[in-house]
Amino acid sequence: MDAPTAHTVRPNAVYYLAHSGGKDSQAMYAYVSRLLPAERIVVMHADLGEVEWEGVQDHIRATIDHELNVVRAGKTFFDLVRARYRKRPHVVAWPSGRARQCTSDLKRDPLEKFIRHDMKARGISHAVNAIGLRAGESAGRARRTPWRLNKRLSKAGRTVHEWLPILDWSTKKVYGQIAAAGQEPFWAYRNGEPGGNRRLSCVFCIFGCDGDLRNGRRYRPELYEKYRALERETGYTMFPRASLAERTGSAGQGVAP
Repeated sequence: MDAPTAHTVRPNAVYYLAHSGGKDSQAMYAYVSRLLPAERIVVMHADLGEVEWEGVQDHIRATIDHELNVVRAGKTFFDLVRARYRKRPHVVAWPSGRARQCTSDLKRDPLEKFIRHDMKARGISHAVNAIGLRAGESAGRARRTPWRLNKRLSKAGRTVHEWLPILDWSTKKVYGQIAAAGQEPFWAYRNGEPGGNRRLSCVFCIFGCDGDLRNGRRYRPELYEKYRALERETGYTMFPRASLAERTGSAGQGVAP
């Protein structure tokens, strides 16, 4: 997508950019900020608390020219898992690809709440929620369209579209955009070199590859122990057929020790 459709269709819309601190968000911001007037961009970040990589918010602030609006859910990842376990102890308590409550409760809902309140405060009726998702990350994301009406937010006099400006970008293009902006990605990626993270979400993410999980264990051993304790507490492993200990074991190639 060469230019934002919304820039033509909704010339007065405000663009809310969700920024996780990951490479895709960073590249998206660098790209979109060249296309739109600065006053029409609002940057948001969903603070995940202790399960987030330390320093990621400082990294975001260092690589954007806007205020960073930080939002938080009223619960933590550990609260979420424990609540699921108490409510249905005979069902796996951990989030999964089909039950991504961590994403909906800790990221999407707080960000959408911010958009609703900010639109009301600004007195605007049209907005665009820009998200740095890429088709190459999963089959589900490959089925997404770059532009659609957000029906959850488009109510009560609001019209909000969802825009995925880098949906068709390759990983190489993402790193290239960051370099062209004169920046570097968050340190955990190590510029895409072997041993660096492939993705940056929670330190220990259900979608993380073995290398990412091992890096998390290396740099956040105290957090690793909390996850392991929660596995024991619930009686369920974090992954369908493996514990976090098994996923961060000696198996795997090209990852940090």
